[in-house]
Amino acid sequence: MNVVTLLPSATEIAYALGVDPVGVSHECDHPPAAAEKPSMNRSRVDPEASSEEINEQVVAAENDHGGVYEIDVDALDAVDPDLVVTQGICDVCAVDEILVERAVEAIDANPEILTSDPHSLADLYDDVRRIGAATDRADRAAALVDELRERVESVEARAEAAESMPTVAVLDWMDPVMVAGHWVPELVDIAGGDYEMADPGDRSRPREFAAVREYDPDVLVAAPCGFDLGQTAENAEELAERDAWSDLTAVRDGRTYAMDGHNYLNRPGPRLVDSLEHLAGLVHPDLFDAPPANVATAFPATAATQR
Repeated sequence: MNVVTLLPSATEIAYALGVDPVGVSHECDHPPAAAEKPSMNRSRVDPEASSEEINEQVVAAENDHGGVYEIDVDALDAVDPDLVVTQGICDVCAVDEILVERAVEAIDANPEILTSDPHSLADLYDDVRRIGAATDRADRAAALVDELRERVESVEARAEAAESMPTVAVLDWMDPVMVAGHWVPELVDIAGGDYEMADPGDRSRPREFAAVREYDPDVLVAAPCGFDLGQTAENAEELAERDAWSDLTAVRDGRTYAMDGHNYLNRPGPRLVDSLEHLAGLVHPDLFDAPPANVATAFPATAATQR
């Protein structure tokens, strides 16, 4: 079966199930073999720009071209797909189903289109099962779901021993500030934190920094969508130079962190459970191991935090 996966989380699910995709998106880079596959799309946004510049480029792409991505129809036709996995969760994060439907109409093949739209751990499990069923790997998918559930339950059981529930804010963009929604409130809750800026399943949305300041979290995690730790550090001033940043409880107590959003919190694939385990280490360092240094670290200090 020729399988094309057009979002990183689906690519990771496919590989976890033993499926070797014939084509992926330009952002699919895990496992490393995925980065060697033919890319089926192009982006109109420079991923190395600052978060403010990327936001401006996204707006321009939407206004001028009707979207951030363009599918390479010739490349898609060349791999002769039987199944194309796409998404409906965010047309900024990955190629969406509407774009895929138009591209499929222009090729010789007539593939099944499977759309992923996860907002919770339950949705992740469902995506694993659906991709497993579509690729004749239902048993392997069931085993993977059982493994993921067991790890989640282990974190939940350990977090119940916590004496307190610190308030937590997770930001998946820095300029403008966006409070992470979807599965993040659920992960924080399981990890033993109190997440009051969004409900489970809510979409991530821009917020005034004043709302974060008023919430005044005990723990703050910056995990911009698509940014690894290095890029987050390069753009740290977008948060740290805001008025009253240094007055936040999380900043004063040294509990502000940068997290690799590109590989973890922003990808609703199997490593979402890794993200839960890493979050637990930030929320309750007395109960859980700290995340590896390449996953999360103290949020970079700037002149603004030294005043």
